[in-house]
Amino acid sequence: MNGVYEKLTKCYQKVREYTDFKPLAAIVLGSGLGDYASQIKVESELSYGQIEDFPVSTVPGHAGKFIFGTIDGIPVVCMKGRVHYYEGYDISDVVLPVRLMGLMGAKILFLTNAAGGVNPSFHAGDLMLIRDHIALFAPNPLIGPNIDELGVRFPDMSSVYDKELQEIIRSTARENNIFLQEGVYTQLTGPSFESPAEIRMLRLLGTDAVGMSTVVEAIAANHMGMKICGVSCISNLAAGMTANPLTHEEVQEAADLAAPRFSKLVTESVKRFGALYHFN
Repeated sequence: MNGVYEKLTKCYQKVREYTDFKPLAAIVLGSGLGDYASQIKVESELSYGQIEDFPVSTVPGHAGKFIFGTIDGIPVVCMKGRVHYYEGYDISDVVLPVRLMGLMGAKILFLTNAAGGVNPSFHAGDLMLIRDHIALFAPNPLIGPNIDELGVRFPDMSSVYDKELQEIIRSTARENNIFLQEGVYTQLTGPSFESPAEIRMLRLLGTDAVGMSTVVEAIAANHMGMKICGVSCISNLAAGMTANPLTHEEVQEAADLAAPRFSKLVTESVKRFGALYHFN
């Protein structure tokens, strides 16, 4: 058996020792956004450390646990904190949690992150709907022997971010008076923030927001056939766009300011996702 798939199935079996919960949607909470988990009617929680060989979050603002529960009756599994490539994990471990949630039964993956604004029209605290992405420097998680049990060798990437889910998020934002930017998200490896020259490069490439996560997770989920959507919280303007140095504390502060709008957008969107699968 493929070693990556063997590890995945072992983690899945361990989770099933704790719960038989089957989610419709999987939600990944980015830096500073973990408090959203309080919006979920919790049925159970499972620390990453309770799953043998599972990667554990080491970054402030990432609690490191799965939360199983419902949002207005819609069954969801929420990652309160993710793992990142810059923490030293193999890329297969970085996407293991997303694959695991897919095995649990999740049809929809809602990715969130804190990101630096590259588009000069963005402001700290803005929310951005991810329309597409660019992967730079982080290894593709599908490199190596294909896991045929999960998907095809050469998956199409034409519409990674599901058009129907995007429109649900747009309409939800409009109806709740939530200002929503849209754009292209680029993942770099981190953990250092980008240099001003790198930000100029990213702008030339068509990047609107930049961060250290999300894209590899989207690639792995797309490989599995999950429907994917994503929202970035613009935590700061990127290097060289202001005179201020960048800090992780600034990221968390901006996420705190955006939290009420972020919570409303995610909650109301997930309620509408449920209608796609006749949950309401």
